[in-house]
Amino acid sequence: MLKEIYLAGGCFWGTQHYMRQIRGVCATEVGYANGEGEQPTYEEVYTDRTGFAETVKVIYDAEQAPLTCLLGLYFRSIDAESLNRQGNDVGTRYRTGIYYTDEADLPIIREAYRLEEARHERPLVVEVEPLAAFYAAEEYHQDYLEKNPTGYCHISPELIRMAREANR
Repeated sequence: MLKEIYLAGGCFWGTQHYMRQIRGVCATEVGYANGEGEQPTYEEVYTDRTGFAETVKVIYDAEQAPLTCLLGLYFRSIDAESLNRQGNDVGTRYRTGIYYTDEADLPIIREAYRLEEARHERPLVVEVEPLAAFYAAEEYHQDYLEKNPTGYCHISPELIRMAREANR
């Protein structure tokens, strides 16, 4: 059964590349989620005045890649205690968040959040909200690290290897 979840994990280039490594992830698309306005451009989002977060739409086969697995891998790829910053990327557009479209996913998300929170001494700053809006980013952002393998990625190569092997 195909499902979708939207994950904001800093720069969407790295998060998309990371999620694509996971068996059971069928498709990804980078874009802008949960801000103000319609059809924002990268230049507008970059100002941090729109409220949009760089986000990856993840379409996955729930039998091959259960949401608990995806969220576990997601939490490994972010600094869940860092507000509006991941790696060298700073600004509200780089905040972390889990945005859902299916209310039935909320208990799974809350449990994954609770388990992650237990691993930390400080509170997590990962948003958990229903998806209010998502607009696809410009074409040059889609699959950026596939097109530009030496491009910037805030996620370590070791974590990317781990994602490839996680649910095999």
